Amino acid sequence: MKLASLKSSGRDGSLVVVSKDLTRMASAASVAQTLQQAIETWESSASALKKISELVEQNEIETMAYDVDQLASPLPRSYQWADGSAYLSHMRLVRKARGADMPPGAETDPLMYQGGGDYFLAPTDDIPCIDVDWGLDFEGEIAVVTDDVPIGCSTEAAVGHIKLIMLCNDVSLRNVMKPELVKGFGFYQSKPASAFSPVCVTPDELGEYWTGAKVTLPLETVYNGRTFGRVPAGNDLNFDFAQLIAHAAKTRELRAGTIIGSGTVSNTDHERVGSSCLAEKRMIEIIADGRAETRFMEPGDTVRFEMHDPSGQSVFGAIDQKVVAA
Repeated sequence: MKLASLKSSGRDGSLVVVSKDLTRMASAASVAQTLQQAIETWESSASALKKISELVEQNEIETMAYDVDQLASPLPRSYQWADGSAYLSHMRLVRKARGADMPPGAETDPLMYQGGGDYFLAPTDDIPCIDVDWGLDFEGEIAVVTDDVPIGCSTEAAVGHIKLIMLCNDVSLRNVMKPELVKGFGFYQSKPASAFSPVCVTPDELGEYWTGAKVTLPLETVYNGRTFGRVPAGNDLNFDFAQLIAHAAKTRELRAGTIIGSGTVSNTDHERVGSSCLAEKRMIEIIADGRAETRFMEPGDTVRFEMHDPSGQSVFGAIDQKVVAA
């Protein structure tokens, strides 16, 4: 099942069910006005939404044409957006780039920060660039949406709380990040609004490419019209989503609609598969040649994230953004 949110006068969008081939969509207002409402009542709403999905596939319900420009991120805002760093290959390169050592216990205890969930960019919204010297970067990620997760939830139990999956562009300001982290209080100014894929899907939609806690398809990144990375999301993943959820819920409940991100999708075999962010590419260049040739983003640059199944069908639709002067 594929779900999305139409942009509307409200801040939480209007819930729609999207066809598997991303050509049509139907209102889900009879079940829930918003995705947040649906996820809060998932035990009852999931079956009703699935019925609408079946009617869409059978052409037995009124639909409208799928139009990504009418869509917000699936959750246009979230009560909680927490982003992990599940690919240590990325963490090692980026921390080296800013002269930082790996934190103690990095291989056994996930890193996670709490991002700004009060609003997200739509999947085709422009990315504002206030100052090119701030080091504007994209980060291609996978994210999941949970229902209510109890405090102290185990890794084994966490799998059952994953209700929806989507892609993410976690926008970062690299040159703002280092001095901010030196203060010892974490990200804030260096993490402006993120964007998510136009469509989120239930785990069964991925079939064999969802193992229960991770996606195994490649994440495709196109930067300024050229392939920048095609990184297998299931490879070199040090912490799956069940582990990330259990980590986040160690000392608090996670309420329905919580978004958990994987961090930048990254493989150690970066020479073959490429990267999902500029900082990683720059660090690879520094290691190889002593200096970075790849610049950070500037107005006019474009970035696109997408994931296709083996038949060539786009699973989540595409995050497709352009950088503009703020």
